[in-house]
Amino acid sequence: MAEKPIDGRQGFIQGLNEEARLIQQFVDLLLHEQKALSAGDTDVLPKLADDKSGLAAQLNRIAEDRGRMLVAMGFSADRAGVEAWCARYPEEQTAARTWNTILGLAREAQALNQLNGELIQLRMNFTAAALESLRAGKSSLDLYGPDGQSAKTDHRRIDH
Repeated sequence: MAEKPIDGRQGFIQGLNEEARLIQQFVDLLLHEQKALSAGDTDVLPKLADDKSGLAAQLNRIAEDRGRMLVAMGFSADRAGVEAWCARYPEEQTAARTWNTILGLAREAQALNQLNGELIQLRMNFTAAALESLRAGKSSLDLYGPDGQSAKTDHRRIDH
């Protein structure tokens, strides 16, 4: 028995479900990144960045696919197109709920990404301040030159 081909509506709904699943994974990665940044666990950050890049590429592809499907069904390839699709097919309530979930997760991802950026900036500022402190401390420790003589020229030795 041959499989029933997926019609445009079913393919669109499946695409929305996949998009919701992927964006939830993206939010989960951002939360993991936030915990790592807060704990100072910088060793995991390169892997998380790679994972985020991969998921972002998948999300871009699925959004492009969604846009092409919408256009093929006579809608615009944007948010308004999805909302018009949902209005035309009110019986597809799960699709409308999934779309609302996608919008909520997108807002959450945006907020998490902004917060993580701020945490990264704070960590970079702390590291820069620590390095500067070490550099300043090094010059105050240069009491003697390479010849064993005092590096200071202000003659504060006991015998002067």
